[in-house]
Amino acid sequence: MFDWIQHFADWLIYSVFGIGADTHLGTALNFFVYDTLKILILLFVIVFLMGIINAYFPIEKLKNYLNRKKLYGLEYLFASIFGAITPFCSCSSVPLFIGFVQGGIPLGVTFAFLITSPLVNEVAIAMFIGMFGLKATIIYATSGILLGTIGGWLLGKLNLEPLLSDWVKRILDNKMQQGQYEEEKLTFRQRLPDITHGAWDIVKGVVLYVIIGIAIGAAMHGYVPENFFGQYLGGGQWWTVPLAVLVAVPIYANAAGIVPVIQVFVSKGVLLGTAIAFMMATVGLSIPEATLLKKVMSMKLIGIYFGVVTLFIIISGFIFNILL
Repeated sequence: MFDWIQHFADWLIYSVFGIGADTHLGTALNFFVYDTLKILILLFVIVFLMGIINAYFPIEKLKNYLNRKKLYGLEYLFASIFGAITPFCSCSSVPLFIGFVQGGIPLGVTFAFLITSPLVNEVAIAMFIGMFGLKATIIYATSGILLGTIGGWLLGKLNLEPLLSDWVKRILDNKMQQGQYEEEKLTFRQRLPDITHGAWDIVKGVVLYVIIGIAIGAAMHGYVPENFFGQYLGGGQWWTVPLAVLVAVPIYANAAGIVPVIQVFVSKGVLLGTAIAFMMATVGLSIPEATLLKKVMSMKLIGIYFGVVTLFIIISGFIFNILL
């Protein structure tokens, strides 16, 4: 879907600027151009589509529907499965998170998507089967979905909506106020200017955070050696799992990009469960993601979210080491 952006980034960095593809600077700049364009396009398209949905199905109707229907927790599972089938990294998932919050989806359900989306995708699953076999792949994919489901449910029970940023609260208030005109018989063409303007306002509001977050991720992607941490995680001691998770958080990569790295870890004696925990923390938690989320969450909410997911990944790592 985004191959044309990758081709453009390759052409711009390697041909126009003449920076070598095998250099740290070239790798970092290529990553920055590709991810910035991809995420900003995703953000506008998703928020625009959510604006269309809101125009015909206002936020209050959605909330009332979810309050009336007793799904017995299945909404968290559905959101987690949806996250697993969307091929996004943690930073690319943030635009969808903003769109869901804007659309009135309950925060816990939105968190279920945000947790699972970067952890599991079809490319990583295919690579996992080839590198580690079917059993490890099933455990990895199932645990990623369950982590999102349980984590989303727990975060939803904490009633964290007051900890959303003031910017998000203003958006939600405006959506509720706009619900009055939705009862009018306006055509799609009449509504289109307001929908487009609203989507563009949201993109403008987060673009600085996107650029800063991706710049941090690009620097890590280009300059941190793949084998930098592997030497410290071998041996199988109990503390290697929490250490793997903690050292992985500052790193930024998608699941497909990190699977070959953990294969190297395993070949050097790191337990597979520890390596998977490292991968989950790398793709599911990152400083660039926190930077992007700062626009939609307070620091306290980011801390709670990161803390819960970190704890669950550490527990998962111990379980992986027992099962694998």
